[in-house]
Amino acid sequence: MRCLKIVTKIRKNMKNQLMDLSEEYWLLKGAVIESVNDILMTVYDIDYYTRHRSPVNAFVHLLGGLMTYSFFDQKPSVYLPNLLR
Repeated sequence: MRCLKIVTKIRKNMKNQLMDLSEEYWLLKGAVIESVNDILMTVYDIDYYTRHRSPVNAFVHLLGGLMTYSFFDQKPSVYLPNLLR
């Protein structure tokens, strides 16, 4: 069984706990990840699933948006050092 771990910044009302190096790295790169989501939602219009009458059409629309994103020249990227793999 695999579990999901939510990683957030430590706030005032939270206990202080040590964070793994990889978790801290992904917290810093959260803006890059959100920019990819923003590009997919605004430029390639993959967020309108309610206009489809069939789940197959919605899935085809999603795949079409992802395929056109693969041809996008200026994709944001994240450098992944060997320590975090």
